[in-house]
Formats: sequence, structure tokens, C-alpha cells
Amino acid sequence: MPALNPPHPHTETLANGLRVTLRHAPDLKRCAAVLRVAAGSHDVPLAWPGLAHFLEHLLFLGTERFALEQGLMAYVQRHGGQLNARTHERTTDYFFELPPQAFAGGLERLSDMLAHPRMNLEDQQREREVLQAEFVAWSQDATAQQQLALFDGLSPQHPLRGFHAGNRDSLPVEQPAFQQALQGFYQQFYQAGQMTLSLVGPQPLEALKALAQEFADALPEGEKVPRQAPVALMDTLTKSYQQPHERRLDLLFAFETLPERSPEALAFLCHWLNNAKSGGLLAELRSRGWADSLKAAPLYQFAGQALLHIECTLNADAQPSAIHHLLLDWLGFFARQEWSGLRDEYTALLQRQQHVSGALQLARLDSEQHEAGLSGQGVTALKDVLQQIGAVDNFTGPWQLPAPNPFLRSEAPAPNAGLIRGQTSAHRGLRTFAQDRSRSRRERSPMQFSQALPDNTAEGAVYVRWRLEYAPGSHVQAHLDNGLHPLREDARQAGVDLSFGASGNEWLLKMTGLQEPMPIILEHALKELTKPGGDFSQEQSTSVALMPIRQLLKVLPGLCLERSPESQSLQQLWASARWDGLATGLSAQTQAAMGLALSRIPGTADNQLTPPPSIRSHCLWSHVETGSSEHALLLFCPTATDDIASESAWRLLAHLAQTPFYQRLRVELQLGYAVFSGLRQLHGQTGLLFGVQSPSVTPPVLLQHIEQFLNGLPDMLRDMDDGHFTALRHTLADQFACGALPNAQAAELLWHGKLAGRSSDFLTQLPEAILSVDRPALIDAARRLIQAEGGWRCLSSGPCPGAPWQVTK
Repeated sequence: MPALNPPHPHTETLANGLRVTLRHAPDLKRCAAVLRVAAGSHDVPLAWPGLAHFLEHLLFLGTERFALEQGLMAYVQRHGGQLNARTHERTTDYFFELPPQAFAGGLERLSDMLAHPRMNLEDQQREREVLQAEFVAWSQDATAQQQLALFDGLSPQHPLRGFHAGNRDSLPVEQPAFQQALQGFYQQFYQAGQMTLSLVGPQPLEALKALAQEFADALPEGEKVPRQAPVALMDTLTKSYQQPHERRLDLLFAFETLPERSPEALAFLCHWLNNAKSGGLLAELRSRGWADSLKAAPLYQFAGQALLHIECTLNADAQPSAIHHLLLDWLGFFARQEWSGLRDEYTALLQRQQHVSGALQLARLDSEQHEAGLSGQGVTALKDVLQQIGAVDNFTGPWQLPAPNPFLRSEAPAPNAGLIRGQTSAHRGLRTFAQDRSRSRRERSPMQFSQALPDNTAEGAVYVRWRLEYAPGSHVQAHLDNGLHPLREDARQAGVDLSFGASGNEWLLKMTGLQEPMPIILEHALKELTKPGGDFSQEQSTSVALMPIRQLLKVLPGLCLERSPESQSLQQLWASARWDGLATGLSAQTQAAMGLALSRIPGTADNQLTPPPSIRSHCLWSHVETGSSEHALLLFCPTATDDIASESAWRLLAHLAQTPFYQRLRVELQLGYAVFSGLRQLHGQTGLLFGVQSPSVTPPVLLQHIEQFLNGLPDMLRDMDDGHFTALRHTLADQFACGALPNAQAAELLWHGKLAGRSSDFLTQLPEAILSVDRPALIDAARRLIQAEGGWRCLSSGPCPGAPWQVTK
């Protein structure tokens, strides 16, 4: 395995007070920045709740130097990156990820919006309405209200009991006193002494230092602002409380005056509390039939205070008091342990996670400034935590420490001699794309080993798809999901992201990350999936209710496949299954080790699976009941033809339309706070996807606004100057250059290319095809999009409005 990413970033404080953390990670293909401001929702004046969140929104509305269409959000979208911001209780984070060549431009825009926000009254009035829409959705969201209710047992004087989201009433932007408070908060906290900048990328450390210094030069200098610690979390002598519900139990523990390393101590404790292996708390709760799941996480940490939340999903006959007693008994057992073995495994899994983390994950980790494990000071803090909980070592339960994760130290066996690359004695006939081209035989292996990605790195990807004669019933899927959960967690800790999902009548098993443990993980997954099914008709799903637009996004992939009758029989599903797959980035050694697992894949191998049905020239409407008063709509527009030229034109349309679509519907029309567009690939179909969620505008009106935007695309393309058009086209093509694509993203493109029937050198062809799309071809693609030549598929929280739309069955 190649060397791990450096366990500790370089840290220093610059002359103007800005604290920086810099991590040189040469294997990364992206760069990331996280800017943390040491001020959040609990630091605003009591008279103006929501002011910190409001300011976070205002900073994205452009500056004198970079107008909205040239600002950070548009810039990151244009270069295929990702960005977001979050206001917490005591911190506010701004973060983005970009290709290396665009990184300096992103930092330049971030520093400018921090140092020179416009904050004019008209912008504030518009953005307040966005927060009002968010507030309405938040107040109607059961999960959000459940989260707020967790603080009911705390002292009424503690800021956690207050309202901090912001709405029309709490943000009176017209009042001079509010404007004075807004400016005062900004000037006090948005200066270098209150900020930490974390940079991660493949550049040498000196290059990262130069970028950090240039960023710092744009900010006002300052010093760290001392902040007063809040009142005690609880007024009572007892520092814990519980909230029993019909099927859920919430246990909360409040801590005061914890030592400095308490965050890493709580993270360590929660990791082992959440462990589902035999001998642990969750395993015992399940064996007694009291609870199905357990999740422990700190809800709040600041100035030596912390609030630990333990949530249990209960069975019908569970007794909350008995569960509380069992928890304390396990904590007593845990307090008695020496922890050295647990610390070693915990350190190993955190290091493994760092090794497979992307740039943004690493930058966020560095901004938290946590140790990669449990330090000696962390051990002292953990003892303090257990003491405050009241854990004593006179436990009575049959507890034992969890078995070590078998994948953290796995070693792939040596390849068998005498076999061609991509072939094993257990599963002959597996060939690479290159070998396929070199042979005259027409037959192809159902598992294709692609050489499109280099095989000399530590990472790889494996996809296995089953096409089923029947669609799996929800209870079958819940049964398989629950069975795979422990394996998924072990795999994640070992650096492999394992997922198994159902979409219509298809199953997809996917592994991405470190390739070394993949063969044994695949064997375990197949063994778990094909266990003889008992009576799982009462299998419970623990999924939480999603916001309406996310519900639509979850339903969309299944609608793009043929409808099949449901089956609750696992044996019937496997008996009718036909499978194919793709593996990429795997070394010859890993390919050889994969042979045994591949020979045990259930179903019939089939490399000629048909593509999903076309909806060309049809407008199909699906009504999804979301259980919310908010309105939501998705419009998916597949390409007019299936060739790579059409896909490239659609990608360029999505690239050009993303910022104007957001500007029109979100900023100018204020239709809602969830507004997005982009390219989406579903089962080999490439299409443009538009989405809006609105608290007040109905789906037919939302659709009209999307149609009006689409109708204006040809004129927008004609009016664009040649230089801008050429630059945008090159920017998009650069995103798909082989040297710029992270491995997981490249593997996903290859998988969708396989489903769409693309050749094995698809990754090379794609940027070339994008550069060949000229203005007339793009205008013609826009015309075909408007005329729905590839079809339109609409998912909505409302009923079908009538012709030309047809209701899907």
C-alpha cells in the first residue's frame, strides 16, 4: 500500500492573526479549502436571533469585484467542484473543492466575499425571504422538530434552548438597530484573528503556504475575541435525562468543565458505543428484543461543555428504564478496560479513513484539529467523561470487547501463476477491455476488467448489477439492508465504501476505495445477500422521513426502468437474476484474488442486458405523495439520441445553464430555497435534471417557470460572446481529463458509459467530444431539449396538470 497521507498537517499563525493548516497530499487530484470563523448562532445579540445564519447567506450574494454570476458559487459550479457553508452554535464554516488549476481563483473569491460583502438593503430583503422559506420548511419538518425537542431538558437560560434559524420576524432589516448589530457582528468576528484556513492539495507545501499568505493579505488583521462561556447546561444536580417515545428512546448526558481533549474522548466513546458486534451494548439490546438500533453522538461541545445523545429505536415491549440501566452497566464494563487494543484499532481505522479521504474531507478534518486516535490526554478526558456519567466498574452484564475488524489488516493472496491478467482458475474467461479488443470472438465476460484507470494505485472500484424478473418488495430490501449493515461498517472502516441498493427491478452492489480488502469484502457481501431468507415480512426499515425534494430524487431512478411485479421471496428473486459488472483500477493481484468471489455471484451471467426503455417524445408525469405541505418538482430530460455527441452537448448545456437557472428561479423569482440543475445519469440514460422545492408555489407554476427558462436557452447561447463560450467549453472538458478525475468519479463515469454502450476508451473520448460541440450544435441540442425529443419525465408532489402530460402507471 502506498504511504498514507501525512497524519498531521503543517500548522502556523500568520502575521495578521490568521491560523492556517496546510496538508500536502500528492496523490490527490483535487484541492480543498475550509475557512472556519470562530463565531456562530450563539454569539449574536439576543435581540436578533438568526443574524449569524443570515450573514452567512449574504456573503454569497456577490461583491463589487465579483458579481453574483462571477462569485464563488458560480465559479465552483463552472469548474465542476463542490461548495457549501454551515452556521453552527459557535462556528461558521465555508468550504469548497476544486481542480488544482482553479484553486487560486476559488480562494481569491472566498477572501473577497469575506472581506468586502455588499450587504445592501435590497439584497438583504430578498435573502430574508429565503430564510423565511427555510424557516417554514424547518417548522414543518418532523425530524427537525424532533432534534429541537432534544434540548427540552436543559436549562431555559442556555442558548441551546433558544431560536437561532432566523425568519421574517427576527430579522428586521429595515431597522437601523438591526443594521448596526449586523455590521457590529461582522466587524467583530470576520477578521483574521477569528479565522482558521485549512488547505489540502497535491501542491508542494511551499505553494500552499503562498496561497494561504495571499488569502490572508486580503483580510483585516485582528486578534482572537474572548467569548464568555454559557450558563450550565442543566440546573439540576442530575446531569442526564431521557425522553421516551412510542418507538424511540433518547438519552442525554450533560457535561461541564471537561478537559481540553474531550472531543476526541467523546468520539472514541461513541465509536465503541455504536459498535454492533457480539458482546457489545447494541448486540445485547437486540438479543433481548428491546431495540433494533443505537446511535451515540455529541450534539454540542464548547468551552468544556458537551451534550451526549444516545438514540435507540425500540421494540414494542422495551422498557426505557431497563435500557438506561443496561447502558450504565456497559459503561461500567468499558470504564474497567485498559483500552490499549481498542486505541490501536481506532487509530488504524482513522488512518485508513484518511488514506481514502478526498481533499474536502481532509480539509474539514484538519479544521476540526482532532488527533488521529485517542491521545494520552484523550484518555484522561475519557476517564472524566465516564466519571461524570456515573459509570462504575461493578458491572453485571455478559460484556466482551468487540472482535477486531478483519479487513483493517487484510492481505490479498498472491496471483495464481499461468493466468492472463484478469483471469483466475476459479473463474476463467474474465478479460480486460484491451483483451476483448484483441480477440476475434464475439462473446464477452459479464465482468469487465477495465484498464481505463491505472492499476498501480491503492484504489479501485467494483460494480455488480443484477436485472431481476421481479422487483424486490420493501421488506426484502429492508432485510438485506439490515443484514449488510455490520459488513458495510467494517468495510467503511477499512477504506471501502460498500453500497447495495434497489432501483425498480435492479440491484446494484458497488465497492469503491482501497482495493486490497475488496476481494474478501465481496465474498462476505455475497454470502450475506444469499443467506436463505426466513420470515422477514415484519422487517423494519429505520430510514427517516426526507424533505420532499429528496423523496422525489430517491424515487426517480426506479421510474426509469421497466415496471415489474413485486416479489417477497428472496429465492425467487435470485433464481431469476441476470448479472453483469465492471471492475476498474484493480491490480493483477487483486483481480486474481477476486476470482473466488466472482465464481459465487448468484444468478445467470449475462453480458447482453438490455438498456432501459426510451421515453422519446413522451411527457410522463408521476405524482409522489410526500406528506408535506411544501411543493416539490423534478424534471428529467434525457438526451435525444444515445450517441456520445448527444451526451457531450447535454453536458455542455447543463454546464452553461446551471448558474443562470439558479439566478433566475432562486435569486430573482424567489421560488424557493432548494433550486438546482445539472446533468444526471440513470441506468445509462443521460439527461438534464431540474429541481425546485417551494413553500408556496404549486408544481404546475414551477414547471411553467422551468419551461420559460428552457425556452430562453437558444437566445442565451446566441448572445454569448465567442471568448466566453470557448472558455466554458474548455473548462468543462478539463474536468474530464484523466489526470483531473478522482478515482471514484472516474469509475462512476466508466460504469455509466458501460450501461450506455460506450467503448472502453470512453474517458479519453469524452473531453474530445465536448471540445467538438460548436455553437450551432449546442443551439440545436437546446431546440431538441425544448421540443422534448428525448422525452420529459416529471416527478411532483402534485397531480398531473393534463395534456401534453401522461400519468405514469
